[in-house]
Amino acid sequence: MEIILANPRGFCAGVERAIAIVERAIEKFGAPIYVRHEVVHNKFVCDSLREEGAIFVDELDEVPAGATVIFSAHGVSRSVREEAEQRGLRIFDATCPLVTKVHNQVARMRKEGREIIMIGHKGHPEVEGTMGQSTSGMYLVETVDDVRNLQIAEDTSLAYVTQTTLSVDDAAQVVAALKERFPAIVGPKGDDICYATQNRQDAVKSLAERCETIIVVGSPNSSNSNRLREVALARGKTAVLIEAPDDLDNELISRATSIGITAGASAPEVLVERIVDRITRLSPGVTSTDHSGVAENITFSLPKELI
Repeated sequence: MEIILANPRGFCAGVERAIAIVERAIEKFGAPIYVRHEVVHNKFVCDSLREEGAIFVDELDEVPAGATVIFSAHGVSRSVREEAEQRGLRIFDATCPLVTKVHNQVARMRKEGREIIMIGHKGHPEVEGTMGQSTSGMYLVETVDDVRNLQIAEDTSLAYVTQTTLSVDDAAQVVAALKERFPAIVGPKGDDICYATQNRQDAVKSLAERCETIIVVGSPNSSNSNRLREVALARGKTAVLIEAPDDLDNELISRATSIGITAGASAPEVLVERIVDRITRLSPGVTSTDHSGVAENITFSLPKELI
């Protein structure tokens, strides 16, 4: 059997920055450090940070007065930010800069008097944070059918933004539907779907040309990991999303002659290595190679207070 590893895979610059912010805050201010929601959507990463002294909370009222709180990589609404400031909490913002870019687009578009349609998944923290950048004039769609069902006056001045971790292909269909229904709608100056999401989806498309089975390493609540699985399925491949080596289906491995492995942007490389090791033990004689792909050299700076 042959294992081919996708490139790029795993951590993106935004995830690396978010994890580093938590680690540096613990190092500088001592445990505990409070983090609103999972800093990134990966159980292994969050469990490791818990061991270092991070406490993950759902809402700010769980954070004691005077404590340090970190906003997750997915971003927060204006109301959450204002609440933290009013309570006098020490705040570090681990929001991915590419998500912050979308927030700034929303602010600019609303200032121009436009109402905004966001393409994204209802209930996802990034969507909640972006929708919360304005108290009014925001609409959420996920599918082409949602676009058809929008109740908006045809003469409304409109713009659209997208969640950064969507399927590139699916998002393009929804954008096309928006432009067909609202010809004057204005989009962002650049693509909102982040470079890492696009690169990893392109890598899976390339991997699918060589492999019959695709394994995506990532947590079930990771949007970009789920999209990678969907990209592989759309190309007629057997595709599974797993969190850890113990999740491997032995029967699936025994049937496969070629397996492609990738990892979502919040999944650490150590999990990929452990999964390859597990497959190697199950199927002696396995060969493992890296598939060529786009080199990523992007980095994001930490808050100056943590440098």
